[in-house]
Amino acid sequence: MVAEVMKMREEEKNQSSQLKKFFKKRWVYPTVYLFTAAILIGTITWYQSRASNVSTPKVEEKPKVTNVAEKEFDFPGIEVNTSVENISMPVEKESAVEIITSFYDENKSDADQENALIVNGNEYYPSTGIALASKDGEGFQVHAALSGKVSNVREDSLLGNVIEVEHENDITTVYQSVKDIQVSAGDQVKQGDVLATAGKSQLANTEQAQLYFEIRKNAQPINPSEYFGQPVTSIEDKATETTEDEVTSDQTDEQDESREDEATEDETNADETREDETNNKEE
Repeated sequence: MVAEVMKMREEEKNQSSQLKKFFKKRWVYPTVYLFTAAILIGTITWYQSRASNVSTPKVEEKPKVTNVAEKEFDFPGIEVNTSVENISMPVEKESAVEIITSFYDENKSDADQENALIVNGNEYYPSTGIALASKDGEGFQVHAALSGKVSNVREDSLLGNVIEVEHENDITTVYQSVKDIQVSAGDQVKQGDVLATAGKSQLANTEQAQLYFEIRKNAQPINPSEYFGQPVTSIEDKATETTEDEVTSDQTDEQDESREDEATEDETNADETREDETNNKEE
């Protein structure tokens, strides 16, 4: 028994001695350090890769809100509540008046054209507007047919007092043969405002009070009767159609003149040819 214990102790001493000899070698500790470092690096790398594979919950993006009041736009603002006016007859009640002089239209009948002439002594003038008189022969108030700005108020020896009101797109309304004028040049008026009272003028075909009313587009008179109750934009449309018709008519006239010139030239050449043939035969 004692011998076995002694033998075991001797073996332990030998193993301890061998370990001491092993660790005394120069390459042991560097190797241990490198191995330990490799384990640490591997552990860290594994942990990071595992963490990156964990799905990150998606964060719902909030919708981007644009402050319209602060945002700048390149196009002009449009006033959405702006309405297009319909052209009204310049009186309070249309049923209370009648047209006693019409607008002169070359395409109308002889009777209509005769009713559209203004007589001044022995002279006749085509009417560039319409004359309105009350059916009961009494005077009546004159109202603005459209909203606009009073551009001129004057007295004319033939036309009587005259009021001119300018509107957008080169449109002008003219009120002649009026009295008791309620506006001045530069005033802004709204459709339906009272401008004056029907009066008289030297060109009037009657002794009763009347209003002579004109509508002009680009300083050219147009027939007011065709536009009462129509939007003011209808004047633009009509003016465009008229311009296109005039251009087409001018082109047609030029083509006709060109054909006439060619025909005349052909006749002249033919006459010269016949004359040459006659001279040759005589020779």
